[in-house]
Amino acid sequence: MRDARLLLALTAANAVLMLVLLAQNLGVAHAQSTSNVLRGRALELVDDQGRLRASLNVQPAGVTPNGVAFPETVLLRLITERGRPSVKIAASEQAAGLSFAGPTGTRDTYVILESKENASVLRLRNENGSEHVVKP
Repeated sequence: MRDARLLLALTAANAVLMLVLLAQNLGVAHAQSTSNVLRGRALELVDDQGRLRASLNVQPAGVTPNGVAFPETVLLRLITERGRPSVKIAASEQAAGLSFAGPTGTRDTYVILESKENASVLRLRNENGSEHVVKP
């Protein structure tokens, strides 16, 4: 009889503990608080096939193979389904620019709008080599 009471007490204690644990886990799920800022080193967007379609990143300062120095630049690229960066927007302390490239298969069809130091220029070029440059 004494063993039966002990087993009953232990069973009741286990049941109470189980109910307390279940009550803690059955509470309403809350999302973590959201931040108002998304921070990172770069942002890339891909399509359903996993192809890169847009990127936003900071290009470090450096030197071209020709020895021309270039500053740190923020660069946004919009890329076609064939991988051609057709739209570019860039900004640095020395310059800012916008370019639109022709479709895949073209090499010299583009529009470039650039503001560098204290001058600006609009350059329009067709695949046949004709070019029009507008300067104020």
